[in-house]
Amino acid sequence: MYKKKKITAIIAAAGLGSRMNANSPKQYLEIDGKPMLIKAAEAFDKNDYVDDMIVVTNSEYQTQCEDLFKQSGIKVTIVTGGRERQDSVNEALKRLPDGTDYVLVHDAARPFITDELICETIHAVTEKRAVVCSVPVKDSIRMKTEKEKTIATDRSLLYAVQTPQAFEKQLITDAYTKAYADGFYGTDDASVAERAGYTVYMINGSYENIKITTKGDMPVNNNEIRIGTGFDVHAFQTGRKLFLGGVEIPFEKGLLGHSDADVLIHAVIDALLGAASLGDIGRLFPDDEQKYKDISSLLLLEETNKTVMSQGYEIGNIDVTVIAEKPKISAYISEMIKTIAKTLDINENKINIKGTTTEKLGFTGREEGIAAQAVCTLRQVAFRLSDKFK
Repeated sequence: MYKKKKITAIIAAAGLGSRMNANSPKQYLEIDGKPMLIKAAEAFDKNDYVDDMIVVTNSEYQTQCEDLFKQSGIKVTIVTGGRERQDSVNEALKRLPDGTDYVLVHDAARPFITDELICETIHAVTEKRAVVCSVPVKDSIRMKTEKEKTIATDRSLLYAVQTPQAFEKQLITDAYTKAYADGFYGTDDASVAERAGYTVYMINGSYENIKITTKGDMPVNNNEIRIGTGFDVHAFQTGRKLFLGGVEIPFEKGLLGHSDADVLIHAVIDALLGAASLGDIGRLFPDDEQKYKDISSLLLLEETNKTVMSQGYEIGNIDVTVIAEKPKISAYISEMIKTIAKTLDINENKINIKGTTTEKLGFTGREEGIAAQAVCTLRQVAFRLSDKFK
């Protein structure tokens, strides 16, 4: 309690985090060895003034969420969220413990919240009734007016809003009731309160209290660089199209394989999996599964990238050598690089592709097929997918 007032914290964790492009919602990715959600919740659990905590999760991940909190020892009430963030917070408001005087709403995607900021928020809300943490905007901002016209804005008047946002219990519940009665959806809880006629005051937030939205927001550990190699071979077969690097190349023969037999992409996949210690392409995409029959190897590469990222890595660079007497690939290298970079969502300058021959020696020299060798580096970032979500 704070001055005999009961404080309940709501952690909004029902989003799917699609912009993170990972295999699970971002709140379950680990930072410093802990799922982001747990890291955020710990700050409120350890705070001297927070009495209760409600976590709102997606129904699809409720069991895993319950397991994580059971393992952490943090006592929370877990509630199933709704379609939008506002719906999820509303579900939590319906479950507020009896006697709650003030409510703090915080996003699980802000795992660097500090005890100091929580205390300042609680102190402010008991005096102001409705407060939000915010920081001055650093960048110059332009506002779009019409078509392609924009105008400069006065940066000194602009603030980036953060969480926690805190409210007197009756104020925020009344504001939510009015919002639903009017069919209004706000961008955050403060906008819902403000529309209901309440004044929302700003307090100083922290630039370290960042919101994790994309993989670029994640803290990076530059200390570990991992290297992987991949090698693949496919024989020529008539009656099939030839795909190399995701590009269809005009040639009299294609390559034999269960998928589209893109030998270049397969070598890259093995290099990525090798660097991340995740086995090989056959383990991830068995060649006896019908769903992979004639599949585009770009789809396999995309799925591989998600798997590698979920383990806490990002691509440093990729270098590929295609070994073939024919066809010559020089005219298609630029398009290959562009295609692979788009699939992996990395800069083109991180990819190098080159071709060579074996001077008429061996099966490639006899024009019986194509081989490819790939080397890649991965950089470890400071997160990985929690074991509960693998």
